[in-house]
Amino acid sequence: MTRKLFGTDGVRGQANTYPMTAEMALKLGQAAGRYFRRDGSNAHRVVIGKDTRLSGYMLENALTAGLTSTGMNVLLLGPVPTPAVGFLTRSMRADLGVMISASHNPHHDNGIKFFGPDGFKLSDAAEVEIEAMVEGDITPAQPQNIGRAKRIDDALGRYVEYAKTTFPAGLRLDGLKVVVDCANGAAYKAAPLVLWELGAEVIPVGVAPNGTNINEKCGSTYPQTAAEAVVAHGAHLGISLDGDADRVMILDEHGHVADGDQIMALFAARWAEEGRLQGGTLVATVMSNLGLERFLAAKGLRLERTSVGDRYVVEAMRRGGWNLGGEQSGHIVMTDYATTGDGLLAGLQFLAEMARTGQAASTLIRQFDTVPQMLKNVRFAAGKTPLEAEAVKAVIRANEARIAGKGRILIRKSGTEPLIRVMAECEDEAMLADVVGEIVGAVEAAV
Repeated sequence: MTRKLFGTDGVRGQANTYPMTAEMALKLGQAAGRYFRRDGSNAHRVVIGKDTRLSGYMLENALTAGLTSTGMNVLLLGPVPTPAVGFLTRSMRADLGVMISASHNPHHDNGIKFFGPDGFKLSDAAEVEIEAMVEGDITPAQPQNIGRAKRIDDALGRYVEYAKTTFPAGLRLDGLKVVVDCANGAAYKAAPLVLWELGAEVIPVGVAPNGTNINEKCGSTYPQTAAEAVVAHGAHLGISLDGDADRVMILDEHGHVADGDQIMALFAARWAEEGRLQGGTLVATVMSNLGLERFLAAKGLRLERTSVGDRYVVEAMRRGGWNLGGEQSGHIVMTDYATTGDGLLAGLQFLAEMARTGQAASTLIRQFDTVPQMLKNVRFAAGKTPLEAEAVKAVIRANEARIAGKGRILIRKSGTEPLIRVMAECEDEAMLADVVGEIVGAVEAAV
């Protein structure tokens, strides 16, 4: 059975439209609750976190109803970053963790992500089983075994304290002025607080959520806002998080942006010097720049590529015993500290390197020269399958032959939005533009 509900990062869609309805959230809660209560005992608990979307209230209540109907005891965390859910699932000995968020998507979208008792996202196999249970009949708990729900008032404080422990004990952030853009999302309280308690002068941006302004002209997908604040305030660094704070973009003192590839290159090189980079390997997706691969090879390190999606990065890391990975989009996964991407912890590690070396952010964000890369998205309507059109396949084949030996092409359907992503890399920028343009044109003609 293939997954229909679940994409690369949980179940996601437009709020109050299938599958992001209260009815489906109820069923998902029932199915997940039954999946994790197979032994029939009553000592089961689940933690639920959310970001700041208006629809989070609706989905939180529906999930709670579904989970408690199967006998699960629900612990409500309120607005917390996605990595906090992974951390607290394990810390609170829960059987299941749930994060209600559509990450970097606009406010009208929402999503549901599940974490197992180890704090890691569920495997594809587990999601397939939960989907099958959603489609079948789910036996509710007996009346005397219905679960309880309780709000955990200090959940945010627990994550804040843990986040600080990941920063080197001998270092402080005194004298550093830091802009942190929280995207009006889940980290709007936690991120500024952690930075301030570690000694930084903090300029907070995107910390006034109203239910509909999450990721709106702010956050990691719109770093211009943080860049303007960095320059205006004369800050040493900008940290731009997304709506659920599991990804980050770093900005130097001039407002220039470093994506996840440059951040991973810095961490990999430093960890290798310290003997901390397990297996001499960094794990990244097929989207990461060819320049990163060349940078690592020059240092005797290797790049392990995976499919797009931080879940696949983490799965590869766990299989290989590697402890550093991520995505160009800003997911930085450090399994020494967290079970998923954590934008705040990645920002802290970058700040630690600034404090340790005394170097400016503008020096640290330029670890390698990127190979020219172009990415364009083509939106398509429901029911359309543009990549299956013969005309599109023919154009792709022709351009793959054209660019062979000079670069590479990657075309894929997004796992979180109705988009076809067309990406290519090539030293010849004129050829790069032509190749991407031809393929995008063919895809657009098919939608």
